[in-house]
Amino acid sequence: MKSSVRGSAPRILLAAICEMLVMMAVGGCALFQESPQERARRIEPMLSAAGFHMVPADNQQKASAIESLPKLRMRYYTKDGQLTYWFADPDYCHCVYTGNEAAYQRYENLKIQAQMAQQAEMAAEANEEAAEQMSIPPPFFWY
Repeated sequence: MKSSVRGSAPRILLAAICEMLVMMAVGGCALFQESPQERARRIEPMLSAAGFHMVPADNQQKASAIESLPKLRMRYYTKDGQLTYWFADPDYCHCVYTGNEAAYQRYENLKIQAQMAQQAEMAAEANEEAAEQMSIPPPFFWY
């Protein structure tokens, strides 16, 4: 059986390209990770729209208290059988958002709507890129 060195070159090139794409995708995820400030800017308008109330840390005692809370994470506690949700932001708004179960459900719905809008935007961009790629002639080495 005759081996073809020429026939294996495209496979090696294809494997190298695939490896580079995987490395770029993995590395790209770190580039697109949102900062705490971006997270606050994304979430806080949804909390307000959902009916959460902003409680500012308007004195030193409150400011010290919210510094000890988990930052930018939704948490809850139960009092008299009622759930109260809270979201602390000691760095950007210097406040805590609080809301009841209904406000939390509205917030969850807003999150889903925002995710769906983002996915639709990404799909539209991918379709646009695919359409552009179809109009570009293939590179010379594909012939």
